[in-house]
Amino acid sequence: MKMVDATSAEASPNPHGVHAGRIYDSEHAQAVHILLKPGESLRRHITPVDVFFYVLEGEGVVEIGDERATVGPDTLVESPARIPHRWSNEGERDFRVLVVKAPRPTEETRLL
Repeated sequence: MKMVDATSAEASPNPHGVHAGRIYDSEHAQAVHILLKPGESLRRHITPVDVFFYVLEGEGVVEIGDERATVGPDTLVESPARIPHRWSNEGERDFRVLVVKAPRPTEETRLL
């Protein structure tokens, strides 16, 4: 059995400039733990596969296509492949979200 503490997962350099640690990576799926400090956000981007997000802590704003919503803990958000999306933390506390990509992407995410 392999166990990973998402809060201590080593962050990988990324074009968003935020803490993002890959906590699961197999030939079938990927999972990434993202921590957005107050005022931080991801750049708008397109992922080549379906993604779902599960909010772990705090409150954040998700934009998918033309839709925008504020979400909190224990919320699952679906984002279809090839639809522009991004997350931002407009609050005053840390915001943590689990990102799951399935199937595992074979091409890169495209920044807009």
